[in-house]
Order: sequence, then C-alpha cells, then structure tokens
Amino acid sequence: MSRIGVFVCHCGMNIAKTVRIDDVVEFAGGLPDVVVAEGYKFMCSTPGQELIQEKIKECNLDRVIVAACSPLMHEKTFRKVVEGAGLNQYLLTIVNIREQCSWVIADEDEATSKAKALINGAVYRTRLLTPLASRFIDVNPEVMVVGGGIAGIQAALELAATGKKVYLVERSPTIGGHMAQFDKTFPTLDCSACILTPKMDAVLQNPNIELMTSCEVTEVKGFVGNFDVTVKQKARYVDHDKCNGCLSCLEKCPGRGLSEFDEGLDRRKSIYIPFPQAVPQKPVIDRETCIYFKKGKCRVCEKVCEQDAIDFEQEDTYRDITVGAIIAATGYGLMDTTPLVQYGYGKYPGVYHSLEVERLFNSTGPTEGKVVMRDGKEPESIAILHCIGSRDTNYHEYCSRVCCMYALKFSHLFKEKTSADVYQLYIDMRCFGKGYEEFYSRLLE
Repeated sequence: MSRIGVFVCHCGMNIAKTVRIDDVVEFAGGLPDVVVAEGYKFMCSTPGQELIQEKIKECNLDRVIVAACSPLMHEKTFRKVVEGAGLNQYLLTIVNIREQCSWVIADEDEATSKAKALINGAVYRTRLLTPLASRFIDVNPEVMVVGGGIAGIQAALELAATGKKVYLVERSPTIGGHMAQFDKTFPTLDCSACILTPKMDAVLQNPNIELMTSCEVTEVKGFVGNFDVTVKQKARYVDHDKCNGCLSCLEKCPGRGLSEFDEGLDRRKSIYIPFPQAVPQKPVIDRETCIYFKKGKCRVCEKVCEQDAIDFEQEDTYRDITVGAIIAATGYGLMDTTPLVQYGYGKYPGVYHSLEVERLFNSTGPTEGKVVMRDGKEPESIAILHCIGSRDTNYHEYCSRVCCMYALKFSHLFKEKTSADVYQLYIDMRCFGKGYEEFYSRLLE
C-alpha cells in the first residue's frame, strides 16, 4: 500500500484566483492511499520546499504529487526536494493546474472540477510508480542527419564544426532540397541559390561529413546514444568512385525523361544531374527512361565514359551504421491538389502549383526565368489562391503559416517580370514573422 502526499500550490493568485484550493486539498485528502494533503501559497519557495520535506519524513511518505505549474518550470526543483528528503526522485508526479486549469478556464467551478480530475488521475498513476536509478552510458559521438535540404545541410555543418562525424543521408541524387528550386526568398528577396550553393559546397568539402545521396533509411534499432541504422544505397548505375564528373555521358545520351527538378515542365537526359549546381556533380541513370533498360540496346554513355564508371549491373546495397543521435530533417511535400477539382489543377493547363511557378521564375528553369504559360504566351492576368488545403475542415484545419508570404513573394515577382494584373484571393492575410508585415506594406504601395 502506497503512502502518497499531495501538495497544492496557490502560485500566488495565478492558480488560487480561479481554482478553489481548499476544496481541491480536501478532495485530494480523501483519495485512496493519500495520507496527507496540503496547500501553500508558493510551493516552489524555500518554505514550500521545506514543507514537502517535513511531511515526507513526518508521514513516512513514499510518493509525492505536486499540483502546481508546468513541469517545465519546476519539475527539477521538486525532484531535488524529494530526493533531499530521502525519497527516490522518480516517485514524484507533477500535476499542471495552472496552464491546464486556471489560465485556460475562467469559471471557478469548471477550473476546480478539472483540477480535482487531474489530481485524481495522478493519484492512480503515482500508485504504480517504481523507483528508478540514473546511470551513465557510453554514447556514440557520431550523428546521422536524414534529409539534405537546407535544414539538414545547416544541421550537418554545425555538428561537423564541433568535430563530430556526420552522415548526411539524402534520398535524391543531390542535396539542396526544395530551396534549390526557388528563385528568391522572402522577405528580403535574396537569391536562393546564393544562400544555398555555398553551403552545399561546404558540405562536400567538409572532412567530418560523409555525404550519402540516393540513399534511404530502411531500419533503425537501438536506444538513446547508440542507434543501429540500416541505409539503402539505391543503384545509380554510375560508379561515383570512378566518375570524375566530366559529364561527357550527358552530351551523348539520346534518352529523355521529365525533369523532377523542374516539376515536369521540362525534359532531361536519362543519365543526368538534377541541376547545374548539384552536389555531388556526378550523374545517375534513370532506368525508367533509359533506352538500354527499356529495349536492351544503346549503352552510348558506357562507350564515351573514359573512366569506365558506367555499371548497368549495379544493384541496391545496404549499409549498417551506428550513431549516437539522429536528426530528422525530412522536409515537406506539396499537397496533391487534384482532388480539389474546383480549382482545375491537372485539368486546365493554366493552373500551376507553387513549385512549378518557382521554376518559371528561376533563370535555370525551363523558360530561363521568363514567365510564360505552357502555350508559350505571357499571362495577361494572374490569380494567386491562398490556403489551398489549409484552414479547410475537409483537408487540414490548421494554417500553413507559409502561403501568405509565399503568395506575396509571387506577386512581387509577377509584377517585376510581367505586365499582368495580379489578384490575391485569400481568407486572411497572416504575415507572422520578422519583416513580413513590412514586406506586405511595401507591396501595397
């Protein structure tokens, strides 16, 4: 049978103004295995801490519940308190009746009732607690970063700067992510490539970073500080150890496929690098469009490669890597808008999604930065639709927090590059970040 003590904090008037502390204390005292229940104005103060320690010794308590503010504030404080009284620090439960009761419920009866319910649940949970022991374990200092976009690149560079070995795993043939597709960034309208490409090169040159492109994590086992990760290296059909990046194979390849980097607005060779600044600057073969893989003949790239780097027999391989920590920087994907038939995406050629528009703006894109539609004509009027798939009970109820500024950036670039009339169709304009409202104001002028 447990001997539990419940200590309810007034937090000045932060809690006591809405929660009837005396009622809560009386209720807690009647719960199973609770041998003492006390209220105090500031439980985190020195007198409050001493009260808890006195009651632990006086009542021979073996478990403690503190009903107060968020555990983020004082859980460590109260762990030290119970440990100082000879109790295992893990036999403590914090009940948050400030942020979860008094600060979010105005009605006294409701706030008091919820506080009682939280403490009631905590008592039943606390009865099941068992003492735990802290111990030190050896931690592998190496880190894996999954995702080679700007977030993964920055994380890898900062970790490498501390001297740690970093494995940067990216599923596509190059790092850079979506930022590599952009023309400008908001709100400063800086050149995206000017920010990104030096960082990409820094990753390639850093001796502490092992770059693993065309790779995917297939399994993770282990525990904190020691993870065993299985990484699948997809067949590139080009031996990157032999390839010197001369790209002679690209010039001669007769095969064609839609360019993923240009969002299908242009075509690329079957042996390719995604874009001119790709890292690494070594090609891969797309077996879905390669003439040899489809028809069993061609092999032109193999004939022109002086390094003998083309390997049509290459297969997927697997590698086991042990790391102490894993950072998931897996980026984002655009919502599939084809189910939203009212907008006509996929039906009408004049409807584009945001990354397609990015490639139209970009000087390395399919139109070399000229904003023209699929029929080659410059648009006369443009409507930019906000919140597609967001703030919608049928899809995602939350605000994406990005589309307003994204759309405003598009407005600026459309006005800069075309003579078209531009219309913004939105629910609310939410410019939430530093410099965002000022950017909005500039566009209105």
